[in-house]
Amino acid sequence: MKVLVTGGGGFLGQAVCRLLAVRGEDVVTLSRRRYPALDALGVVQHAGDIRDPEGVRSAVAGCEAVVHCAALAGMWGPAHAYRSVNVVGTANVVDACRRAGVTRLVHASSPSVVHEGRDLEGVDESVPYARRFLAHYPASKAIAERIVLAAGGDRLATVALRPHLIWGPGDPHFLPRFVEQARRGLLVMPRAPGKRIDTVYIDNAAEAHVLALDALAPGSPVAGRAYFITQDEPVTVAGWVNGLLAAAGLPPVTRHVPARVARAGAAAVEYVYRLARVRAQPPVTRLAAVQASTSHWFDISAARRDLGYVPRVSTADGLARLAAHLSAQVSGRCSAGPHSAGPGSTSVYGAAHPSAGRPPVPPNPF
Repeated sequence: MKVLVTGGGGFLGQAVCRLLAVRGEDVVTLSRRRYPALDALGVVQHAGDIRDPEGVRSAVAGCEAVVHCAALAGMWGPAHAYRSVNVVGTANVVDACRRAGVTRLVHASSPSVVHEGRDLEGVDESVPYARRFLAHYPASKAIAERIVLAAGGDRLATVALRPHLIWGPGDPHFLPRFVEQARRGLLVMPRAPGKRIDTVYIDNAAEAHVLALDALAPGSPVAGRAYFITQDEPVTVAGWVNGLLAAAGLPPVTRHVPARVARAGAAAVEYVYRLARVRAQPPVTRLAAVQASTSHWFDISAARRDLGYVPRVSTADGLARLAAHLSAQVSGRCSAGPHSAGPGSTSVYGAAHPSAGRPPVPPNPF
């Protein structure tokens, strides 16, 4: 089967490509640049922008299925940027699939499409889309998911997966941010007793997308549905963050602030950044403060039943794998001598470094 993975050079995209290549699929990708790791897998890479309809149609041509992972992630930035990539880009993928006769489209969505600031404890896919959003990313992802699911029909079967807080070896998002903040003494946890969250290890998230691809076909019960994908092991925010820090060889974060203080501080920082027209992401945002002080964990019974999804790598095993990966990286750097961080070593979620001319900001609660 010839499968296109959009955003194939990204964290999730590369993991999906690896699984597909290992089992012998003909894998092609659409990304904005080439990736040596994909060359090593024998993946055919198309360099292009998801916002370019012609480029998308060229990449989709001849494919039987598409796994759409390309997206602009983050908690800060102009609305038009998120809309152009996540909404217009997704519409381009759907249009290209229809023109090329693609029969299966798996869309990587996000549980943030249903989170509007209140606790979500063990909810399933019947929970409605949020009516208001604290950032442009979840708002744009909600529109994109609706576009994909509405596009399903007799010829094109579609499904949306909602993996939550993906982490693991190669994570360019959460781990670099937490490590940087912790080393600078700026990582503070909101005091939120009893609040738990779901996460998902990268290998589990990737396998879910391949399972969805296999289960998907016009008329199948999977078509037209969305599925939460998690570890099915809800943890506290502090437990998750400190687990990642421990894998990186760092001590746990013990500083806490009341949740209401974290939220108020984040709102004030966002206001000052907008007033000063600072383009860099603030060290704390309303979305981060709210997500760190509310419960958001999900019932994945539907994914187990319909996709055969089982989180094969437990959280404990995932952390052990992450620690081994980071240790190997450190050993390699020591043997190679001094160097600078390479591409992808910083995060789109990462906090901005303080510099002259920027307003002062408080420590980052998550």
